[in-house]
Amino acid sequence: MIILRALVLGVVQGITEFLPISSSAHLILIPWLMGWQDLGLTFDVALHFGTLFSLLLYFGRDWLDLLRAFGQSLWERRIGEDRLRQMSWLLVWGSLPAVAVGLLAEETIEQHFRHPASIALLMILMGGLLIYVDRRGRLEKGLEAIGLGEALAIGLAQSTALFPGVSRSGITITAGLLLGLKREAAARFSFLLASPIVAGAALVKGIHLLRTGLPAPERLPFLLGACSATLFGFLSIGYLLRYLERGRLAPFGHYRWAVGILSLILYGIRALGR
Repeated sequence: MIILRALVLGVVQGITEFLPISSSAHLILIPWLMGWQDLGLTFDVALHFGTLFSLLLYFGRDWLDLLRAFGQSLWERRIGEDRLRQMSWLLVWGSLPAVAVGLLAEETIEQHFRHPASIALLMILMGGLLIYVDRRGRLEKGLEAIGLGEALAIGLAQSTALFPGVSRSGITITAGLLLGLKREAAARFSFLLASPIVAGAALVKGIHLLRTGLPAPERLPFLLGACSATLFGFLSIGYLLRYLERGRLAPFGHYRWAVGILSLILYGIRALGR
């Protein structure tokens, strides 16, 4: 049974991490609905690594170019007009808000905002926001239009993704659309901006796991969770980038409404049944 749970949750993580529908919400609501016990820190690490691997597999060449440009800018102490150098520093700049909020408030958020009702409300709220910006966004600008102000604004939006139900990709794509970015450009910058944060989270949790060790019974669930999250995350990234070349975000907003409303109804039924 644990093996099945690990496989299911790995698939859920891979799909929902990159679609604007909130992976954290699904990873809390599904076990809650099914009555599953938490698989613990070890499995959480597996999902983080799966997410990171999918990003590196899809954007590996981009990141090699960005890291090379970043190193050159440090060595020469100059950014200049080189767009790769500019983009590497924009990603650093945009990552700072999420780092600060994570260091200062992650534990508090984990303790107080993992309740099914609050998650359902955020799913509904963010669904409405997605639908609104999908209709109102100017959709004029590409990645080349992103400057310090835009990177900081999208980074500030990303910092709210610690709240389960918000969705890292959902809130950053939404911010990009509000700034006038085209859908595909907003999604690509969103995924690039997520990479340093996901890598940092995986590193911190991975170091803790190295200190405590990986018990033999947890090794297979760990491997299944990481592999399934990697595979379906990779597929999910490619799907969304292709879809947003012509498709709209409204269907994801409607899906969020359905999940949020259904979760509230089931929560109310369970509360009345106690």
